[in-house]
Amino acid sequence: MKKDTITFRLDQDKKKILDAIAATMERDRAYVLNEAVEEFIELHQWQFAHIQKGIEEADKEKFATEDEIRTAFKKWTK
Repeated sequence: MKKDTITFRLDQDKKKILDAIAATMERDRAYVLNEAVEEFIELHQWQFAHIQKGIEEADKEKFATEDEIRTAFKKWTK
């Protein structure tokens, strides 16, 4: 896989923490950054997909019934 170089600014405190994490993992900074970016992408793709699914269901007027809502609230408020 071809990789591109990206440059961005990071405050010194975060850079120190990043380097400490990399050292603990016995990896370089680039490895840790790539892992972090991968997790960020996966999380946001998952969120966006679920949001889109919800919008599509709402457009089709597929809403939860009152009983389903009550059941969910009971589950969450225990």
